[in-house]
Amino acid sequence: MLVAKIPRKGAESARSQLPSLLDAAQSGRSTLITRRGRAIAAVVPASVLETARQRSILELAGSGKGYWGRDSSATLRRMRGEWSR
Repeated sequence: MLVAKIPRKGAESARSQLPSLLDAAQSGRSTLITRRGRAIAAVVPASVLETARQRSILELAGSGKGYWGRDSSATLRRMRGEWSR
């Protein structure tokens, strides 16, 4: 599988080229925005954002039941104690 490198634009360059960056995102291409060589933002297609939305923690309710034993607070105290030795 071949992975394409995401193009990078400096913040000032991205500001002046925003319309073309938006056109690229609409066509499915992402652009990484940098400041002083460090990534600070990305212009991505909206479809990428929609699929990457954070899921609710409520979906995990009950999934760890019993994982920490009968008394989870005692287990956590014991585990914390390991670090203070």
